Amino acid sequence: MSIKKSIAIIIIILLIDQISKIYIKTHFKLQEHIVVFNWFQIYFIENDGMAWGTKISDFISFVSERQAKVALTLFRVLAVFGIGYWLYDATKKGASKILILAIAFIFAGAMGNIIDSVFYGVLFDDSFNQVATFLPEGGGYDSLLHGRVVDMLYFPLFSIDLPTWFPINAGKRFNFFEPVFNIADMAISTGFIMLIVFNKKAFPKT
Repeated sequence: MSIKKSIAIIIIILLIDQISKIYIKTHFKLQEHIVVFNWFQIYFIENDGMAWGTKISDFISFVSERQAKVALTLFRVLAVFGIGYWLYDATKKGASKILILAIAFIFAGAMGNIIDSVFYGVLFDDSFNQVATFLPEGGGYDSLLHGRVVDMLYFPLFSIDLPTWFPINAGKRFNFFEPVFNIADMAISTGFIMLIVFNKKAFPKT
């Protein structure tokens, strides 16, 4: 696969991701949702940059949320440069189509969420109890590098009450699938799944 085709795939994923996020941000209040089917909802939430709606505080407790947010954003920017070089090197060396496609998906997804993390705090005002405005006169809800990632895809496929003898969350309600995510998360996950499932094709032995 050529570098031009890879760039085209990345641009398409980024456009779909950003258009969906901007639409949700400018048409929904935070936590507003629409039930499309019993098993699928459009549910607007924001997070600090972890994948699949995960909070930074769930993993990092020894620094403040803002410090962790900046550190995560900068780390992801560096990671994207590394993934971009990997993609360039793979196409230059004529690597397998599966490998190049997987890297392109991962790169596009990482870029999609980085755009939110770096710029959304400046480009939009807050969505709490209101529909956000793009480029508000009073400025955004935060500074550069402190934007929150927009998530909206929610698939509550089924719910069950766990038995009291169950070792985890005994007697509580279990919802599957709980995380809320976005197109960028899907692209990253798809890329990694491709590398795992098609490992031999992605990394053929000479």
